[in-house]
Amino acid sequence: MSELQTPQAGDDHAADNDVVSLLMRQHGDIRNLFDEVEATAGDERRDAFRRLVRLLAVHETAEEEVVHPFVRRAVAGGEQIVEDRLTEEREAKEMLASLDEMDPDDPRFLPQLIQLRHDVQTHARAEERYEFIHIRRSTDVTDLAAMARAIKAAEAMAPTRPHPGVESAAKNMALGPVAALMDRTKDTVRKAMGGS
Repeated sequence: MSELQTPQAGDDHAADNDVVSLLMRQHGDIRNLFDEVEATAGDERRDAFRRLVRLLAVHETAEEEVVHPFVRRAVAGGEQIVEDRLTEEREAKEMLASLDEMDPDDPRFLPQLIQLRHDVQTHARAEERYEFIHIRRSTDVTDLAAMARAIKAAEAMAPTRPHPGVESAAKNMALGPVAALMDRTKDTVRKAMGGS
């Protein structure tokens, strides 16, 4: 593995014992993967981008299933906070799906990737400010650990290359393989949280 490479999501078996620590680590991993995609070319760029797609899909879907429901229930003004984050996530998913269909060596790829990076980092800062801080303040250690376990289960199950043809009827703005990965992640998170 080269110095620039970041492990795939799920390769880090650190004891993330609360959901906020885990999600903050993922934000760092996402930043590192953007760096790697921008700094490489050819097959290395394709591989790094594949890992970035995977981590973004798992991360955002897990937040939709774990973080957002908590914020809606437990945070004053939570409904609007979540709606704002969902709008940002929908826009990022659409851009990610567009990039996923493009060859990483296409001259249009890097400018779109840089725009996606900006949008994702702005979104991450909003999550940290408006969601994560409230979760840590108002959730006990047991619930923080349970939410972290659900997200780690999603990380571990997600395939390196999303498989097409698993799309659900749910309203998911992302298309193709990205949507399939998000659907599988939702199922895994729900099972880990004790749902069906």
